[in-house]
Amino acid sequence: MTGHPDAVVVGAGIVGAACAEALGRAGLRVTVVERGAPAGATTAGGEGNVLVSDKEPGPELELARSSLRRWPDVLRGAAAVAPDAPDPEWDPKGGLVAALGGEAGEPLTAFAAAQRAAGVDARAIGGGEARELEPGLSPEVGAAVLYPQDAQLQPVAAAAALLAAVRARGGEVRHGTAALGLVRGASGAVAGLRTDRGAIPCGAVVNACGPWAGEFSRLAGAPVDVRPRRGMVLVTAPLPPGTVRRKVYDADYVGAVGAGEADLRTSTVVESTHAGTVLIGSSRQRVGFDDTVRVEVLRAIARKAVALFPALARVPVMRAYGGFRPYTPDHLPVIGEDPRIPGLWHATGHEGAGIGLAAGTGHLLAALFTGAPTDTDPHPFRVLRGEETGRE
Repeated sequence: MTGHPDAVVVGAGIVGAACAEALGRAGLRVTVVERGAPAGATTAGGEGNVLVSDKEPGPELELARSSLRRWPDVLRGAAAVAPDAPDPEWDPKGGLVAALGGEAGEPLTAFAAAQRAAGVDARAIGGGEARELEPGLSPEVGAAVLYPQDAQLQPVAAAAALLAAVRARGGEVRHGTAALGLVRGASGAVAGLRTDRGAIPCGAVVNACGPWAGEFSRLAGAPVDVRPRRGMVLVTAPLPPGTVRRKVYDADYVGAVGAGEADLRTSTVVESTHAGTVLIGSSRQRVGFDDTVRVEVLRAIARKAVALFPALARVPVMRAYGGFRPYTPDHLPVIGEDPRIPGLWHATGHEGAGIGLAAGTGHLLAALFTGAPTDTDPHPFRVLRGEETGRE
């Protein structure tokens, strides 16, 4: 295997980039394979959320807390070895979850209390204090929870920075290269990756294909149940600084994230960017890989955003974009080695939380790969989790 990579990561989105960076930082030789442009698919359609506010106590929240702790150090380390890489625009600006009307306030504060018990900084406040923090909020906001730990980054730039660090440590990134399946040795273990540009000998393959992870896993001979879930985002014209100061979303957001039905679910998410534009989301809908822009979805998103920030009714929308999130039926990522094929690893199924969970996922996968300790229990994310997820 001299001269060949120790591992090939399939997928150059934020999760694949984070896994490759973590493996490279651990001393492994890594090649990243991407059939399109790096960070050009799901990552490019993301809002850059690094959140603990939307996760109930349990395994995903623990992974989110681990990731939140690691992101600043990972980005600093990448900048140290690849100083010419793009600025990821890390912004620990905090988040605010607002309840419109009186009825939503009680479940919101109960959810926050459970998170506090799990170690999250979640501060219940009244509607008046919420409007002091975000003056543009509707007077209908009766209660809110402030999450100082929430952060944001620019996802494409962050992925580019991580991939630059991979290259700086001796790795390789091959775009425009489609993965077709595995090369397996006499024992059945991974011996390489088959691509449309020839085979790449290696000792391990990491499936970080996002919404296409189910497709690649079937080509590899070890299917995992990962499906696409469509989402849409609106982008406004630039607004004066301070119009929206944090990531602000309504109390329905957590329910929309956790819903499993195929029908359309929308909830309000409003946040500003460094460029002054405001991102408005979001929607969730299982429509396969149908990328049709549906006007009724955009109208539903806009209507809910105006209810939360009335002044947005007078702001022009410059564009809308969408993407596919990698959905699993139990709403947990798949992270670890596949017991059916030695040397095949998976890091996928993060749905809309991949950007926030990427640093923790990379650390967890690299720790499992090398036998290093980790602060996150890998068991809930194992590949074969039981008949209820369709993986056994």
